[in-house]
Amino acid sequence: MTSTTHSFPAALKAVRKARGLSQEAFSDVSSRTYLSSLERGLKSPTLSKVTELCEVMDVHPLTLLTLAYGDNDKARDKLFERVRRELAEIQDSQTE
Repeated sequence: MTSTTHSFPAALKAVRKARGLSQEAFSDVSSRTYLSSLERGLKSPTLSKVTELCEVMDVHPLTLLTLAYGDNDKARDKLFERVRRELAEIQDSQTE
């Protein structure tokens, strides 16, 4: 997956807006300035920060990341297929 169309900033903004949340709604976990920087692609969050942001938006972190990597149904279907295959390969290698 090396497409330049993958966009965490766009996914974050889309989920935030879909949930009807302002940037100020994240004040318990982030400053408005930091959230704005994330949405503009100027900063990259840690996994723990992604989790905190998703808790505010009431979505699973994988939902946000899936939106970032699969911007349409066809892309998401391919993504889910790949993830299932890779998880199975990893699980199989651990049982050997």
